Amino acid sequence: MAIDDLLDEHEQGERVRSWLRNNALGIIGGVALGIAAIYGWRWWGDHQAQQRQQAHSTYAEAIKQLDAGAVDKAGALLAGQQGTYATLASLRVAKAQVEAGKLDEAITTLRGIQAEPALQPLVNERLAQVLNASGKPEDALKLLEGDTGSAGLELRGDALLASGKRDEARDAYAKALAATDVASPARRRVELKLQEAGGEIPAPAEAI
Repeated sequence: MAIDDLLDEHEQGERVRSWLRNNALGIIGGVALGIAAIYGWRWWGDHQAQQRQQAHSTYAEAIKQLDAGAVDKAGALLAGQQGTYATLASLRVAKAQVEAGKLDEAITTLRGIQAEPALQPLVNERLAQVLNASGKPEDALKLLEGDTGSAGLELRGDALLASGKRDEARDAYAKALAATDVASPARRRVELKLQEAGGEIPAPAEAI
């Protein structure tokens, strides 16, 4: 027979009370921590929701200013902002600056974007495009290091060609073409660039 079966109710009650006295501080602390964790989680959720709402409001106002032609005001609204909304809006600001011929301002805008990792390659490619257009291909090449996507390879080819490195540009265009889907509207553009760099368009694979 187990020892607990031999204890009468009084002895069992005394053991429970003794255990509670010895562990009271730990129990109270654990309860307090649990309550604090619940309220902390709720506060964090509310804070995040408020941040998202604020980011969306800033994005909407920036787009409104862009549509009104107030590019500088839109840029000022987005200064120092982070997150997806701010990145997308800043890309539109940079596009408007390029269309207005303000390439240096577009470069500043793009360099100032604090993008999430998923959007950083897109920001880098836009910046490389503007750098190429600004006569700064070496800066574009540094920015595109490690980019093996079709767009990045095409821009790398542009930078290499502008730097007088025709053979390397041809190789970059060939790789960009190989990475471009056959149905992509960009494919014809890459083919033309490859030909201009002295390359040949590979013959289409025969259907089996």
